[in-house]
Amino acid sequence: MTDALVLRGGVVVPDDALAWRFSRSGGPGGQSVNTTDSKVELSVDLSRVTWTSDTQQDRVLSRLAGRLRGGVLTVSASEYRSQLRNREAALTRVRALLDDALAPPGPVRRATRPSRGSQVRRVQGEQKRRAVKQLRRRPPPA
Repeated sequence: MTDALVLRGGVVVPDDALAWRFSRSGGPGGQSVNTTDSKVELSVDLSRVTWTSDTQQDRVLSRLAGRLRGGVLTVSASEYRSQLRNREAALTRVRALLDDALAPPGPVRRATRPSRGSQVRRVQGEQKRRAVKQLRRRPPPA
């Protein structure tokens, strides 16, 4: 379908790293649902990917560790009736997953104390909530 998948940071996923599998989908399809293999599974062998640095490879492998099986990322798509649209959806998902995993980490959050005003607002909110719940209670016997 494509020659190579170029991602963020110059990372290249060659076409031979992509493995396509097709099967019958359980989704919509009308009369052709039992005759066409419209479900698509796209597997990407991350060991064949051309990384520009070792940190990118380490970042992707650590961030996608829960989705990998033997170093292979697998994505399936079956929401469309057409195999072509499911192929495009699977490729889009793989691109998004790898691009998100390649993104550099955000800035480290510096710990700060809550401001005096936010502390006062929190206490006032707790008191207001306490008063509302107090009104729901059964009155004490007289």
